[in-house]
Amino acid sequence: MRPFPEKEWLLSLLVGSLVLWLIFLGDSPLRDWDEGTVAQVAREIWRSPIGAMRWLYPTLAGTPYYNKPPLIHLLIAGAYSLGGVNEWTTRLPSAVLTALGVPLLYLVGRLIFNQRLPALFAALVYLTMLPVVRHGRLAMLDGVTITFFLLLLFCLVKARQNQRYALGVGICLGLITLTKGMIVLPLGAIACLFVFSDRQLALLKSYYLWAGMFFGTALPLAWYIAQWQHYGGSFFQVNFQAQTFNRLVQPVEGHSGPPWYYLIELLKYGFPWLLFLPGGLYLAGKKRHTTWGCLILIGVIVYLGTISLMRTKLPWYIMPVYPFLALAIGARLSEVWQHRNFRARIWAVFLDVIAIAGLGGCIYFTIAEPQPVLIAMSIVLAISMGFAAWLVKKCDRRFIPVLFSGMYLVLALLMSSQSWIWELNEAFPVKPVATLIRHHISPGTKIYTSFGYSRPSLDFYCDCQVISANASVLQQMWANKSYLLLDDATLQKINLPKSKTLGISEGFTLISPLVN
Repeated sequence: MRPFPEKEWLLSLLVGSLVLWLIFLGDSPLRDWDEGTVAQVAREIWRSPIGAMRWLYPTLAGTPYYNKPPLIHLLIAGAYSLGGVNEWTTRLPSAVLTALGVPLLYLVGRLIFNQRLPALFAALVYLTMLPVVRHGRLAMLDGVTITFFLLLLFCLVKARQNQRYALGVGICLGLITLTKGMIVLPLGAIACLFVFSDRQLALLKSYYLWAGMFFGTALPLAWYIAQWQHYGGSFFQVNFQAQTFNRLVQPVEGHSGPPWYYLIELLKYGFPWLLFLPGGLYLAGKKRHTTWGCLILIGVIVYLGTISLMRTKLPWYIMPVYPFLALAIGARLSEVWQHRNFRARIWAVFLDVIAIAGLGGCIYFTIAEPQPVLIAMSIVLAISMGFAAWLVKKCDRRFIPVLFSGMYLVLALLMSSQSWIWELNEAFPVKPVATLIRHHISPGTKIYTSFGYSRPSLDFYCDCQVISANASVLQQMWANKSYLLLDDATLQKINLPKSKTLGISEGFTLISPLVN
């Protein structure tokens, strides 16, 4: 690699990540579930006067919000104050903070590898991982949590040279807690095991470390105490038991899966970088006595083991393991680049398969669902993977920059399309239905729907509470003169005397009782 000043590498990584995370950020509607919920909580904080204390005691549809501490919600509320309430301002704080994780990972890699090349490759791998980019752009908490954890690791490793950096360890633990609550326990355990295995025991005697721990835990502890004093035992019952520890022993809200659930997630979205992961983990095992080998093994084993044993399974739970995988893959790619002694035909085969899949995607998007951006994305994927496969067959190390540039362009095109949040296609579009509701019904009204489940994104856009109910409950709510949002089949089945149709949208009819 051509010599390049450290600051210019960092700036390049920062600009590249911000472009990828912010491009067309507000062009797609908010997604269920987390985005809609986070946006509602943030908007209620933004709307309320400071004296109402919503910034300390957040609410969701006017009821106490126990699920997560409000750090990100407060940042989004601040974005609303500056840029109004929209998708872009909703996603902006999380996207920017997640993008900062790319140069942070480079800095961590620079310290633990004591070399620039594997650190750079690790950062570029992390930058071009589909789940990292996609979930990091959403108004969710996981990408921000990773960034705070990477900052913690940077402070922890840097403290070997200058103990003042140990101040940041406790502060980062506090930021993680204020972002996503008890996820601080497995991440803190990784940090502790790393300190012990890397023989940094002298750090435990540092006044800076304990000062940072004091200041870092003071604010989260004060927040939890404030919730307990305000709400009593119900807060701990919901926050700690129902929303945290119950997820360890039982499927919450039906989200379950086998122990190998997250391995399947890696197989679904990890290519092409997954090709180099076995070699990276093998290298980490061989170098387990080094700082980087130790960190990778501890991070992967502890975190992936923890979430695999949990009974509740959700795709984004795997997010904090991606920096460790990126470090392992970066180490493997660095070895390939420096020694040029690879003859991995299996790499070429898989890259050819991905190239063929790109051609298939091009045909599909041309015939079945014409979308120029996705057609261009498929072409770039096919060309870059095919060219990389050809270079691998020639044992030419230049396949590595081809993969980086190809994946970056593919992700940039995907994020420029309307399809990067593919979950939006799983149910009816909420914005036209929300427009219908807003046109006829006052904000804050409860509406009952025949749809199978409540949708936080619909609640956010219509500024009402749309509650899912079965036919008998709908009939009862109609007797109580409530508004109903019904699909055609339900509308034909139930008897609604003295009703008035307010409008129809996306197969749903909004009905109001006639007022005498």
